[in-house]
Amino acid sequence: MIRTADLSLLPRWSRRFGRRPMLAAGIAILTGFVVMALAAGLIAPHDPIYQDAAARLQPPSLAHPFGTDNFGRDVFSRVIWGARIDLQIAIIGVIFPFLIGTVVGTVAGFFGGWVDALFMRIIDVVLAFPFLVLMLSIITILGPGLSSFYIAMALVGWVSYARLIRAQILVLKTQDFAVAAASLGFSRLRIMFGHLLPNALAGSLVFIMSDAVLVLLNGAAISYLGLGVQPPVAEWGVMVAEAQGFITQAWWITLFPGLAIVALAFGFSLTGDALADLMGIRE
Repeated sequence: MIRTADLSLLPRWSRRFGRRPMLAAGIAILTGFVVMALAAGLIAPHDPIYQDAAARLQPPSLAHPFGTDNFGRDVFSRVIWGARIDLQIAIIGVIFPFLIGTVVGTVAGFFGGWVDALFMRIIDVVLAFPFLVLMLSIITILGPGLSSFYIAMALVGWVSYARLIRAQILVLKTQDFAVAAASLGFSRLRIMFGHLLPNALAGSLVFIMSDAVLVLLNGAAISYLGLGVQPPVAEWGVMVAEAQGFITQAWWITLFPGLAIVALAFGFSLTGDALADLMGIRE
């Protein structure tokens, strides 16, 4: 007898995603962009930085589905390759603030007293400056480029995670399981990072998705201002900046990278909202 694959799990997963269409849609959008970024070399029909003076400012066609820009480069290929840079910006731009803020918030919330007061005053100082202005100042000092952007995000973006984790730790450290761990003689490090932190991460994991939207938009804005990714690298913010002088005669140069930014941000936003509902954070 020929054995067939066990499909008993498929209805269960389909029902779960069917009950949460926002989560399914968000994951589908993000997965699509990840696949596009990983397979850019296979999907893109042209070299993203190849210039063809004879094909300047051509409207969308079969040869160039998204048209060409003022240098004769294929916009469709540049949008596809740009997914690699913009996904990198969104992911790396939240990892370092998350790690720094998680450690600071855990330590401040657990120890309290002067340790908590010190970190809270530092957070107040950072929050006293407008977010984008402080970022631009740091990038201007360090010089343009993605490395400067990531450093600026780490120095400015950690405060939100620190406040969120601190608030959770302050509540959790009074719970019975934390008191029991302390009475058993567990070390402070074990209690903080082995017992309290895993229970405090849910809110931060949801916040990462909404923060990725902010990081993505900030990255595009920084590149638009000429302080992020430098031409001729294909990045959506750079593409919009380079096309601003041709927006009236070649609308497609700005439309498609702009739509890509909106679509990726929408995917992160949908996923974050669905995870918040799934974890009951809004209840």
